[in-house]
Amino acid sequence: MCLPNRRDVGAGPCACPADGIMPNYLGIDVGSITTKVVVLDEGNQLLAKAYIRNNGRPIEAVQQGLERALAQAGEDISIDGVATTGSARQLAAYLVGADIVKNEITAHSIAVIDLYPDAKTIIEIGGQDSKVIVLRNGIVVDFGMNTVCAAGTGSFLDQQAARLGVSIDTFGTLALRADHPVRIAGRCTVFAETDMIHKQQIGHSMEDIVGGLCDSLVTNYLNNVCRGKEILSPVVFQGGVAANQGIRKALEKELGVPLIIPDHFDVMGAIGAARLLKKARPSRTRFRGFRSLRELHSTRGFECNDCENHCEVIQLLVRHQVVACWGDLCEKHRMQLAEGSRQ
Repeated sequence: MCLPNRRDVGAGPCACPADGIMPNYLGIDVGSITTKVVVLDEGNQLLAKAYIRNNGRPIEAVQQGLERALAQAGEDISIDGVATTGSARQLAAYLVGADIVKNEITAHSIAVIDLYPDAKTIIEIGGQDSKVIVLRNGIVVDFGMNTVCAAGTGSFLDQQAARLGVSIDTFGTLALRADHPVRIAGRCTVFAETDMIHKQQIGHSMEDIVGGLCDSLVTNYLNNVCRGKEILSPVVFQGGVAANQGIRKALEKELGVPLIIPDHFDVMGAIGAARLLKKARPSRTRFRGFRSLRELHSTRGFECNDCENHCEVIQLLVRHQVVACWGDLCEKHRMQLAEGSRQ
């Protein structure tokens, strides 16, 4: 397939295999806490991978992720399509010029189905939200998400690790050394924190408290996100929290089955987005190029009161000029912007 308009650093006139240049696909997953960027080649080999904490600045995180991906893949890398996913997928799509935009459930599912076709359950726990996806014969038949309470997410662990004065990197190792994990109320972060302080005050060891916190997160996740879901093996565990050995152990104990941890568990959403893009095979890409992301970007929002919807409209500005907007259910502001650009 000829892709004559590749727009990237070092891109030539055509991506035809006859030229000896194989297509490469960019997947971007922008979540509440982290941004993930991957580059896959035609053979699904991972050429670049970046995992960036947003720190409340998703635009800068996308820019950093692309810079790291470019550094890993090489300055002459050609990009033949871009896909975005995650809670900020629309923002990322406008920033980079995405060819397709997919929700997290679809992206995570396709990544697992392609790698583990027999998988029946996907457990994904990220920084601010968590989800379960039920698969049967390679098809999504049910799913659940938790986007309100942080007690079943990675931010819960980050907060408690900071309070205990331990790094999140050693948190899981401490949990594995627990002899008698204490019971900690895990219905919400406030109750858990209060209970944890009480357990410290009465003399429980650090290891047992950390082990109890891991058990608490897993219990909260299973009781809320997985309520009413049929969790069958094989079970794939992914997301940033899959790096935590304490959570892995607690999940395996509660479920009674071993977990499959993908090699790139932390960027599976981005991988799924790139794989979906590869299947779609756009004939022309809208990717604006790595260097274009170095432009000055910002966002601003306002509430539209023209109807009873009271939409929260977000505008993307490049060098102080509005270039895109979203959030308007009737698409009024988007149409006005499109009309203005044609004049």
